[in-house]
Amino acid sequence: MEYEYVDTDQIDIEDTKILELGEPKISSPFALSDLVNRDARFVPEAKRVLIEIDPDKIMKLLKEGKQPASFEIAGPRKKIYFDPSKLRCAIVTCGGLCPGLNDIIRAIVLELYYGYGVNKVYGIKYGLQGFIPSYRYSFVDLSPKTVVSIHERGGTILGSSRGEQDIDEIIDCLERESIGIVFMIGGDGTIKAASKIADSILAKGLKISVVAIPKTIDNDIYLVSKSFGFDTAVDIATKAITAAHNEAEGYPNGVGLIKLMGRDSGFIAATAALSQMDVNFVLIPEVDFDLEGPNGFLATLEQRLNHRKHAVIIVAEGAGQKFFEGAREKDPSGNIKHHDIGLFLKDKINSYFKGKGMELNLKYIDPSYMVRSLPANANDHVFCGFLGRDAVHAGIAGKTKLLIGYCNEQVVHVPLELSAGKRKIISPNSKLWHSVLEATGQVLMKN
Repeated sequence: MEYEYVDTDQIDIEDTKILELGEPKISSPFALSDLVNRDARFVPEAKRVLIEIDPDKIMKLLKEGKQPASFEIAGPRKKIYFDPSKLRCAIVTCGGLCPGLNDIIRAIVLELYYGYGVNKVYGIKYGLQGFIPSYRYSFVDLSPKTVVSIHERGGTILGSSRGEQDIDEIIDCLERESIGIVFMIGGDGTIKAASKIADSILAKGLKISVVAIPKTIDNDIYLVSKSFGFDTAVDIATKAITAAHNEAEGYPNGVGLIKLMGRDSGFIAATAALSQMDVNFVLIPEVDFDLEGPNGFLATLEQRLNHRKHAVIIVAEGAGQKFFEGAREKDPSGNIKHHDIGLFLKDKINSYFKGKGMELNLKYIDPSYMVRSLPANANDHVFCGFLGRDAVHAGIAGKTKLLIGYCNEQVVHVPLELSAGKRKIISPNSKLWHSVLEATGQVLMKN
């Protein structure tokens, strides 16, 4: 894994410690009667997975007398903190839509009901607004009956919203309703909010667990190797590439231009390009490029058309923002609003070839909202099930201020403060980006 902000060597073992509300003393009622060895399913607290698996880096740390950092492995514990017969839980979804949101809700509800016998689960309407009395949103009673088929639908049955809300009002609501665990599903803004809420709860001495499940199509959650919805996004993006390629091949000097999601990280664009292998240019936020000049993108595209008569281009939504002037606004979640690089490139390409007197047939495809709003695919159905169930196991055990992440083929517990406010990006020196360059044949488009 390659990150933007810190070297994983600098993460100390103490940084990965997960907070607990108290000592878990209740024997778990977790349903395991069909197993020969009932204890085999429980995960020991001491079981961990290394964050860094490069043997050279591990040896270097050991020689320096340092213990390589690792995360707790998620899963059911033998002893739990909350009494399931008295427990009330809440689930909230925040931020933009993403394939798999309903799958996560469904997995949490089913695990609470059937795994632990918890029968008081509330859905919070329209994100954090649902906790605030002035919005007058009622809670939604969630049960196996209400969630049985929601994974077949896109979006979230609870609705969503962006923007900050008063933390004291949120905590007052949790106290008033006797909520023991709140499951917060969302992206970086939600992770930061969850961290603040957990800090305030702990400062007040309250026994409320805060468990976050990170959500982003862009797959840019720091210290998490894969986020739910990403697999579906790539799957749908490849269909857009197929359409763009067919359009491009069907006309003289045909160009298929596809804008994909990727505000600050180009994982969808890069992975979709490798999946389909029909792409000639991949433009992402992490790798700079020029438009004009002998080595710029437009001249390189002209060379491609002169040679092969067609081209397919993928651009991530956050690429090429240097071409726009003026200050950029922020959305209610604090994310910078990017200018539309897709339409900008479309106009620039058309103008360039018109000035050259060359025929051009450009087709522009932007499947962004279709990607966000569709149901998850089979792989994400399975992945969401793991994340939702392990979120329940963590909360029931009294763990708090953590997110349920995926690291080195294991579902793990990640402290919120390690991930909040940071972002995973593609390193230009990574195998992923080098593979994209090999697959597309594109060169460094810099003068």
